[in-house]
Amino acid sequence: MNWRLDRGASRFESKDIQIVYVADSPPLKAVWRWRARAEHGPIEHSVSIQNLGDEPVWLPLQPSLSFDWEVDPRSPLERFWVEKGADVPSPEGTHLDALVDGDTWQGTSSTYAIPAPDRAREMIPYLLVDEPGGDRRGWYVGIEFSGRTHMTLRRAGASLRGEAGLDPMPGPYKTRVPPRGTFETPTIFVGAFRGGPDGAGNIVRRWVRAVLNNAHTLANRSYPLLVNNSWGSGMAVDEALAHRMIEQSSQLGLEMFHLDAGWFRDVGDWQANPSKFPRGIASVADFAHQHGLKFGLWVDWTQAGTSSQPGALNVHDPAIKDWLIADPPTGWKHSEPFKGITIDLGVPAARQWAQRELERIVSDYHLDMLEHDGYLVAQGSSRMDHPAAPPDPATLKIYEDSGFLWVEGSNSTDVSDHATRSYYAIYDELRRHHPNLFLEVCNDGGRMVDFGSAAHGDYFSVTDTYDPLANRRAFYDASYVLPPAMLESYVENYPAPRIENFRYVLRSGMLGWFSLMLDASQWTLEQREAAQREFALYKSRLRPLIRDADVYHVADRPDGVHWDGMEYYSTGLRRGVLYAFRGSASDLPTHRFRLSGLKPAGRYRLSFQDNPAADRELTGESLMQMGVDVGLALPLSSDLIFFEEVS
Repeated sequence: MNWRLDRGASRFESKDIQIVYVADSPPLKAVWRWRARAEHGPIEHSVSIQNLGDEPVWLPLQPSLSFDWEVDPRSPLERFWVEKGADVPSPEGTHLDALVDGDTWQGTSSTYAIPAPDRAREMIPYLLVDEPGGDRRGWYVGIEFSGRTHMTLRRAGASLRGEAGLDPMPGPYKTRVPPRGTFETPTIFVGAFRGGPDGAGNIVRRWVRAVLNNAHTLANRSYPLLVNNSWGSGMAVDEALAHRMIEQSSQLGLEMFHLDAGWFRDVGDWQANPSKFPRGIASVADFAHQHGLKFGLWVDWTQAGTSSQPGALNVHDPAIKDWLIADPPTGWKHSEPFKGITIDLGVPAARQWAQRELERIVSDYHLDMLEHDGYLVAQGSSRMDHPAAPPDPATLKIYEDSGFLWVEGSNSTDVSDHATRSYYAIYDELRRHHPNLFLEVCNDGGRMVDFGSAAHGDYFSVTDTYDPLANRRAFYDASYVLPPAMLESYVENYPAPRIENFRYVLRSGMLGWFSLMLDASQWTLEQREAAQREFALYKSRLRPLIRDADVYHVADRPDGVHWDGMEYYSTGLRRGVLYAFRGSASDLPTHRFRLSGLKPAGRYRLSFQDNPAADRELTGESLMQMGVDVGLALPLSSDLIFFEEVS
């Protein structure tokens, strides 16, 4: 092919550069775009290719970004990346490794993130390289897409090269661009920083809030919310339990009741189970609203089952069967109560059905929040007539696992690309009709934590495990790159023989968006009163910092044995908080935390929430150089140390 620059169609503005190239055979137009959507932070890059002809065009893989930096072969460098908290956070979670001559590395991300012993865990699609000494200067790159993507990095002599964009594997990748249609690579962002991973993270988190997050959601001063979720009782939820939890939630000072799985008639049949909810879902929502709570609902809306009720996604319905990623095996029935066969949202008719169904659910059920779960975006398809590329029959694999029917083949990335873009379009339209609606991204907990989701949802479930250690590990990892308000922890019933242990459990889930997941009637009076105080404290003092403050990882990643902690500090509010957690070790009653981000010459008043006798004033220099000592008498306990600039 021969490309030529179209200077007349190209644009050169201070914050938006679009360089246009055209080709005659086949007739194509390519736009190479860089733009800055905020005053500070990274710049974005994308490539679009438009088919100007009357025949389809097949394209091979187009990376979003390819780079080859010249580096000093003698200069030490390090590579940083973060795992998703899918399933259970691993013992590592964050990776900061020396990047030496000859190193080759690859990270992948998708919407299913299934941990496997024979491959590296999936990453939040973000990579950082810095110099380990001095100011720890460096650069980072991220991908704003939820489909199948990858990043690569190789250091060889004076070269540091790599790419970011769609994952070419299993491949060979190809995609069809219809006449007058356009293919666009996933948008990437790239920027520079000082201060290591936390220095970069504070830039990226501010940028995510300014550019990707929904402005309407951020304008709600109650964001992030305090929630009670029915999943502590599993599929056994019914109207009586929901009403009891709503009443308890209102008394405790929570702000939303979240009805999780178990409310529907069957997989793909998103109507109320009449034996559990004889008055329907809207009546539960209205009951929540009468008690001053918002109402949220779980829906695994891309799953088809065997219900023959009108309006249900039935895998045997000829019209719906073609939407499926594969034909159901002979005699197929879903083996789990909320998992079926995924429809391919890349199929226009499937996308239109989903748009109508979600509009019905949100409107008819009076929703304030919609959660999607399961594997919403198809990971592959056996179909030859879907918009995505057909698979190579020689490499096609269809199998059942974990209650799902899975398809893997040469077209997996293209199927994922089409389905992801349809998912985004569906949610964009839903937001237009319901601007106050909150959108939770779950996907079996922590499997879809990425920047594309950050632009189309309001918060993530960051792990599918609910104990205090898993919650703090998953939060520690994801908070390096995403705003704390977006990071949801589910708090389940956990042994708490002393009230100090009880506060430790709650606070392990109060670092970001808080979701309780139990029937609080099992709590003692002392625990209910303690919970009320913690929830009031969250609203008055913690939430403003969770929304806007910078974040510093001032201790090692939680291991459950030693101490760990997180610092929030807002220069605008001139105040912050240190979350301090003591592990299970019996011989570590105190720990010294060195804070970050303060004015060396400023003076700060420290207030210990659980131990006022320890209150004091210290200079910023002392807090950052010497640190502050925190003592806790009991293992598996915590404290909140608030600090405010006084001069």
